[in-house]
Amino acid sequence: MAMQIDIFEFKITKLLDSLGGGVFRYVLPAAIAIIMLWIAWRLLRRRRRESLAPTPDSKIDIAALGDDGPPPGPPTLEFYNLPVRLAAVVLAPAGRMRDLPPIDQLPPLVEAIVPGLDKLLDSHRPLVRRWSNQVSVRGFAHLFFNNVRLPGDAGRGTPWASVAGVFKFQGQPVMVGLVLHAAAPNSLGQTIVNTEHEWLGCLRVRWN
Repeated sequence: MAMQIDIFEFKITKLLDSLGGGVFRYVLPAAIAIIMLWIAWRLLRRRRRESLAPTPDSKIDIAALGDDGPPPGPPTLEFYNLPVRLAAVVLAPAGRMRDLPPIDQLPPLVEAIVPGLDKLLDSHRPLVRRWSNQVSVRGFAHLFFNNVRLPGDAGRGTPWASVAGVFKFQGQPVMVGLVLHAAAPNSLGQTIVNTEHEWLGCLRVRWN
């Protein structure tokens, strides 16, 4: 009986030795790679779900922002050449490992979006909200537009408009959403800014 067991063990060992080169050289690394890819995919999905989850104070009631048009200037804020009031600002860090600067750095933070925007904070007195980390511009814009619902056809046909996108502050990307109110109804609606260079094409501060 012991001899039969020894023969069986010898055959198994010989079989593993014959397959070992292929199993351990090709199959095992491939299996490990598949498992690692699966784990990375699950982590990415979980992080994306977390990033898109609204924070407790993410909803903004447009009616609570008032119906005032742009305050007298200069300076004045223009959105596609139309004077507007900056009614609300939503900020969120981009990525998982970044945080927003403290609230006392709000003026230089918004000045990084468009030059001169910080000079309007005292006269426009916008509502400011800070959201959790966001992964992509499109994802943030979708979340912003869903939680800051404009009247009419997404703002078109009303004095309300909104714009969401990304800019850089001290070399780091930051997501921002702006709620704007004009003096009269217009067709501006919602706009997405995909790169920091596009801000100057839609938004500017005039000094005359």
